[in-house]
Amino acid sequence: MSPRLCISLGAALAALAVGLGAFGAHGLKDQLPQWYTEPGRAAEMLANWETAVRYQMYAAIGIVLVGLWSAQRTGRRPIWSAMNLLVGTLLFSGMLYGWVLTESKTLVMIVPLGGLAMIAGWLIFAVQAFLDREPAQ
Repeated sequence: MSPRLCISLGAALAALAVGLGAFGAHGLKDQLPQWYTEPGRAAEMLANWETAVRYQMYAAIGIVLVGLWSAQRTGRRPIWSAMNLLVGTLLFSGMLYGWVLTESKTLVMIVPLGGLAMIAGWLIFAVQAFLDREPAQ
């Protein structure tokens, strides 16, 4: 994954997170109590939506950082870091969004895999940055 692609993809994921956050705050906030009538359930599901948005934004920022960092390097690029953050976002946030909208137990069971992929992405980036001996250009 090229630095430009990382930066563009991360920025697009961040924009989508803002849009989905606004949708949750304005659209779902009023809709969820109609879908989930059990006391406290609508608030719980809205909190899950907000968690998905927050973690998507964290990963988006991470992908942009990977792109900016790797643009100043030659040779090996931290493709695995960016890919893990991207896949983690799709699995973690995407499945949480799906769960809130459908309450599918299958979707929510996938969420931890996304979290593990995000953790791996951040750790790979940390290790590669720590071990990098090449000075910034």
